Amino acid sequence: MIDTSKFNSLLDVISAFATEQACIDHLTALRWDGNIVSPFDPSSKVYTCKGNKFKCKNTGKYFNVKTQTLFDNSKIKLVKWIPAIYLVTSHKKGISSIQLSKDIGVTQKTGWFMLQRIRACFGMDNNDTLSGEIQVDETFVGGKVSNMHRAKAKKLGNGGTSHKTPVLGILETGGKVVVKQIEKANKRTYCLNWGLQ
Repeated sequence: MIDTSKFNSLLDVISAFATEQACIDHLTALRWDGNIVSPFDPSSKVYTCKGNKFKCKNTGKYFNVKTQTLFDNSKIKLVKWIPAIYLVTSHKKGISSIQLSKDIGVTQKTGWFMLQRIRACFGMDNNDTLSGEIQVDETFVGGKVSNMHRAKAKKLGNGGTSHKTPVLGILETGGKVVVKQIEKANKRTYCLNWGLQ
């Protein structure tokens, strides 16, 4: 296992985790410490397979070190993920998806996806508390019916907002903005999403 406590810069991280295999070996040691446990059935015997995969005997399912982690179901290499985690957690004021994408050499869309996963994993998105004077508004996100394929547009009729996603935003005057997707645009939904009475 690599001693990450001695890292002083992004260069140290990149040097230590230069290959995908180095990343996999480190995460395997960190997660299981030599005793591989199936995420599907902890009591099951585990078989080691080719390509850094394992098989759970009881369920017959295959897994790897990324299964049921923030890296799960992602085609992004660990040599990108690990520096991204370092960058996100070392910036006290946060980092934008555009900056992250430039720093690790991915698209902005991929940078945004990684940023959301890292923030959720490290509990960085849990502070929705606002104070002072606030403003609340909702909008509907989605394309125009006239721009859709004929078959889809026909099903929707004249359009309206039935095919769009309602989004609620709250602005703290002179402060931050919190935006959430909601089920319906009504007072009851607003209260449920922000714990209001």
